[in-house]
This record gives sequence, C-alpha cells and structure tokens, in this order.
Amino acid sequence: MRLAFFTTVLLSLLLMSCSNEPSLQKYFVENSGKKDFVMLDVSTSIINVDKAKLTPEQQTALESFKKMNILVFKTNDKNAADYQSESQKVGEILKGQEYQELMKIGSGKDGASVSFVGEEDDIDEFVFFAKNRENGFAVVRILGDDMNPNNIMNMISVLQSANVDMEQLKPLQGLLK
Repeated sequence: MRLAFFTTVLLSLLLMSCSNEPSLQKYFVENSGKKDFVMLDVSTSIINVDKAKLTPEQQTALESFKKMNILVFKTNDKNAADYQSESQKVGEILKGQEYQELMKIGSGKDGASVSFVGEEDDIDEFVFFAKNRENGFAVVRILGDDMNPNNIMNMISVLQSANVDMEQLKPLQGLLK
C-alpha cells in the first residue's frame, strides 16, 4: 500500500514538473526546421583569442560563456503576416516570469531588448531579441554559468579583439546580404 502511494506521488510530481508553458528553448526547437527560420548553435570555439592577453575580468567572462543559440526569421514579400505573429510569440515568451528585462531599445514595431534568466549575480542565460519589419528578427540566447551584466560587457571587448571563426557563422551569411 505504501509503495503504491509513494509511486503515485512521485509520478504526480514528475508530471507537474513538465511545464506546458512556452519557453525560448521550445520555440527554438519548434521552429528550427521551418522554411523562414535559420537556427545556429555556436560554441566557445568560435572565439579565437590569446588568453594570456586578457584581463582577469575578460578571462572570467570568457569562462562563464558556454554557447550561443541563434534563431533568425528573415522577412520577404510573402511572409509579412508570419513575421508579425512569430515576433509577437517571442515577445510574449519574454514577458514571462522567467525572463527579466534588462534593457529595451526602440519602440513599436522595430527595436531590441536584452533579458536574462537567473539572479543578477548568477545569470544562466542572456537573451537578445531584435526585430525590424523590413529584415525580420533574431533571437540570441547566450548560455553560461555564473554570468552577470559585467560579463556581457567584457565579452563584447573580448569579441572585438578576437579572431572569430567565421566558418561557424556560414549559415547566416545568406541572410545578411
């Protein structure tokens, strides 16, 4: 009797932990193969830099960075309605309790935002969302351990001095033309 009760409670907890709430991870998976989307996973190996020349803050930022997921929706004459609906879906996901907005640029139909998941001194994920009616939108998830807003600023300075492995970014080249 106790075993059956324990098993029932355990199964109930497992089922409740599986959330049907929308998330960016689910959104990326659901749209990765669709025709108007391009998805790209970028590892830390994209950043070729002499670690001996980095400041301690830059080294900490680089060590906290694990990978980047990029999802791009490219607009054209035939998918304006899809652009509207898909960018709205991403906006709604980012309004969820899990995501905290750090900064917003622009307003209305064009603009960008930076959000994060976690605590301010222990961020698990930074999310950049930029959209423009004429070009489409991009969602960039930067995943890592123990990141903080200073890490992002330091990562930007590292990227400016790094030799970026453009081979990993080839799938995006056609979209940037």
